[in-house]
Amino acid sequence: MADGITPLFSLAGKHALVTGASSGLGAHFAMILAEAGAAVTLAARRKEALADVAERIARLGGSAKVVTLDVTDAASLDALPAAMADIDILVNNAGIVRDGPALDQTEADWDAVIDTNLKGMFLVAQAAGRAMKARGGGSIINIASILGLRQAGAVLPYAVSKAGVVQMTKVMALELARHGIRVNALAPGYLDTELNRAFWETDAGRALIRRVPQRRLGQLEDLDGPLLLLASDGSRFMTGAVIAVDGGHLVSSL
Repeated sequence: MADGITPLFSLAGKHALVTGASSGLGAHFAMILAEAGAAVTLAARRKEALADVAERIARLGGSAKVVTLDVTDAASLDALPAAMADIDILVNNAGIVRDGPALDQTEADWDAVIDTNLKGMFLVAQAAGRAMKARGGGSIINIASILGLRQAGAVLPYAVSKAGVVQMTKVMALELARHGIRVNALAPGYLDTELNRAFWETDAGRALIRRVPQRRLGQLEDLDGPLLLLASDGSRFMTGAVIAVDGGHLVSSL
């Protein structure tokens, strides 16, 4: 019986598109999908950075192609049909954040975050959904955040965008289920990355870590299992789910 476990989560023969794949979470997701056997298309604005990720995947024996994509630019989205011709999995990851108090956020801040994190995610999911409908099914994985489920200061546009992603995931799951398309979301908690490591070493950062029930930050590797679950047949009866990967932060005491 144990012999059936690994094939259940295998992505051999599958094609995955990952947006925001030039660095950070997107690059990590692409590497994990490739290690699980998927052929991966990497999409983002920075072509050189994408090429570096593709080279890393190739060195590990994986398969990766690169497509330049700005999810906020309708003309850029014209490149997607070719990338989605045989798509099985979409990891809808492209996103940005603008920090600052709500009263100091500008209209430009709001537009940049909402256009990338919500409108852009919708446009890519819509394109993938159309391609998957024609193919008879697939898996769309939207990258949300626990900030779309609970509140925090100084990230208003980001939190609003991720709350929108949560609801978009559920509505698209309802509509697309009849076409064999599963739409789920990952909601990461606070992660230890190079970009935010300096903050976690401050008094404020350490205080925030103490509020996480597991008393630690997440590592990129903590997302690997949930990602592979949603990408593979292991979640074939799951759609509309939002999986929090947060060390219990969402259930912490008020």
